[in-house]
Amino acid sequence: MKNYVQKGENLTLIAPRALKSGDGFMVGSIFAVASADAAQGAPVVGVTEDVFDLPKATGAVTPGAKAYWDNTAFNLTTNASGTTLVGVFTQAAASADPSARVKLGIVA
Repeated sequence: MKNYVQKGENLTLIAPRALKSGDGFMVGSIFAVASADAAQGAPVVGVTEDVFDLPKATGAVTPGAKAYWDNTAFNLTTNASGTTLVGVFTQAAASADPSARVKLGIVA
């Protein structure tokens, strides 16, 4: 194909804040996980697919529940209000667990 550019799993984006490798972040409507440390305003390769352990808000989660990103608290939540759908939880996590496993990708 003459119009093919690249696979979309990894995108070079501009870090919206200082990021550590493994941090979740948003650029507009794109959610990604930083593949390396990056200063705010620096290019960083963000992974937009696959399964990650990411910080989560207080509250239990169940496998298959929709995972939303709170771009103020920088964590996952099951609360859809004021957040962005980024994937689904793949394992149960207790309310007090600091992180949860999520499969990135928009779900219906």
